Amino acid sequence: MTVGVDDRNVEGVVRRAAAAHRDQRGALLPVLHAVQAELGCVPQEAIAVLADEFNLSRADVHGVVTFYHDFRREPAGRTLVRVCRAEACQALGAERLVAYAREAGLAPGETSADGAVTVEQVFCLGNCALGPSVEVNGRLYGRVGPDGLGSLLDGRASS
Repeated sequence: MTVGVDDRNVEGVVRRAAAAHRDQRGALLPVLHAVQAELGCVPQEAIAVLADEFNLSRADVHGVVTFYHDFRREPAGRTLVRVCRAEACQALGAERLVAYAREAGLAPGETSADGAVTVEQVFCLGNCALGPSVEVNGRLYGRVGPDGLGSLLDGRASS
């Protein structure tokens, strides 16, 4: 079972989300987003329930969950930091940000031991003119250097 996710609750969350979106075309994606919003991830236990709800194979659902970078299989930390690694941000110093995060003990794809911070890499935040860009809990920051990333990781960023 996924750490931090109550398996008795997963089926109910998935079935409620499916019922709320069933009439939409391409409902699987909005349901996956709803499940992740409520549970913090799309746990393995949800795959079979989603397959049942949408008359899909488990492999089909698993393929969608693992294809899209926005879906997590494990809950993220309380602060989710996404560092852009696309070409424009790379050219403007994104590698320095990744190196800084690694030095702080947070390689992309990892969550701090205390569950406070998860660092992920993404391949475009759509803020190319202001790279390197970082997203923290859904808020976009541009022209971020290592010191700025340090402030974001420490929670000192201005709101």
